[in-house]
Amino acid sequence: MSASRNTLVLYTGGTIGMQQSAEGLMPASGFASRLRDQQDKHPELAAPEWQFRELLPPIDSANMNQTHWLAMVEAIRAGVEQDGCDAVLVLHGTDTLAYSAAALSFLLLGFEVPVVLTGAMLPAGAADSDAWDNLFGAMQALHAGVEPGVHLYFAGKLMHGARVSKLGTASLDAFGVLPRLRQGQCAPSIPAALDYRQPRQQVNLAVLPLYPGIQAAQLQALLSSGVQGVLIECYGSGTGPADDTELLQALQDAHQRGIVLAAISQCPQGHVEFGIYAAGSKLEASGLMSGGGMTREAALGKLFALLGAGLSQTEVEHWFALDLCGERVD
Repeated sequence: MSASRNTLVLYTGGTIGMQQSAEGLMPASGFASRLRDQQDKHPELAAPEWQFRELLPPIDSANMNQTHWLAMVEAIRAGVEQDGCDAVLVLHGTDTLAYSAAALSFLLLGFEVPVVLTGAMLPAGAADSDAWDNLFGAMQALHAGVEPGVHLYFAGKLMHGARVSKLGTASLDAFGVLPRLRQGQCAPSIPAALDYRQPRQQVNLAVLPLYPGIQAAQLQALLSSGVQGVLIECYGSGTGPADDTELLQALQDAHQRGIVLAAISQCPQGHVEFGIYAAGSKLEASGLMSGGGMTREAALGKLFALLGAGLSQTEVEHWFALDLCGERVD
């Protein structure tokens, strides 16, 4: 862990740089000059030298998708490998900030440079905005030294990129790491197929929460849509309507067709442990693999990284069960 002396600032858009328009707040370019002006006004702020890259067009993070994640990886690599940066700060909207932090955690496995994401609940320049506090707080953390890996900085906290979630909208302290049980086996090493240098392709993924009254026909429609992986949000410790034989058969048939099925808990502080209840054991027997205590953001990002690397169903299930960057094991 060493102090950054040349940080890449990668601006993707989001509230932090938005400006008012006739239709409301919208993403805007030109954030580099605003950052430089703010730094000139406050020379007491200890921050590394920085270079600026911008993903164009800047977006509202509600529009974030896999294409943007892959573009971020490309820009991050270029800033480090071509421009000589030794740390990366990603400016990002808050709606999908935790999703991007998780995805980058798995897309940048083996990357020996710290990557910190931050954003703001209020635009830079707005009254009582948290924008500059978050931005310069993240830069000061990098200047002091941050371990390699992906992190999220918000409201004075530096958090693990694959564990954090957005918890609310009414407070500037909007992000946190919920106490979810994390235990299991760590991967002995990162396989070459998952190294950050390996190309990735887009993946057709879906998330489905279970709920009272869910019908097998609804599940079958999703599983017949060309989806490659489904993240199922189960009740409690990994249960669901196990007395619905048609629903269980739909899961089993999909798994036999090669669709990856993963399970996490709907509970904010929950984790999947299929063997506790017979209902959970039946889901597991139908082809679901346990996500343990992973968040939705982490499990979705991990599925994307594994399937996007072209791994087979068996290979995905093997690596999904192991901890790759701290997402499953404390």
